[in-house]
Amino acid sequence: SIKAIESSSKEDDTTWLTYWVVYGVFSIAESFSDLFLYWFPCYYVGKCLFLLWCMAPVSWNGSQVLYHNLIRPCFLKHHQTVDSVLGTLGTKA
Repeated sequence: SIKAIESSSKEDDTTWLTYWVVYGVFSIAESFSDLFLYWFPCYYVGKCLFLLWCMAPVSWNGSQVLYHNLIRPCFLKHHQTVDSVLGTLGTKA
């Protein structure tokens, strides 16, 4: 999904691909922290509000903000390493 977002051909799918990248990162982070977070009052309400913010049809929605400020810089910093690891795994498979 990140490769599709960063490709030169921009189409309508960029918005939803951005959402799914942010949702995937959120799901991975939540799987590690869910043991502690579910004890907080209104955790699930906050989670629903966060996901609604990520899907909101506005230019400042959560997916765009989080992707451009957190995920994209990290990806651009490490994408060569990720590509080489995936290439190695592909040849071994």
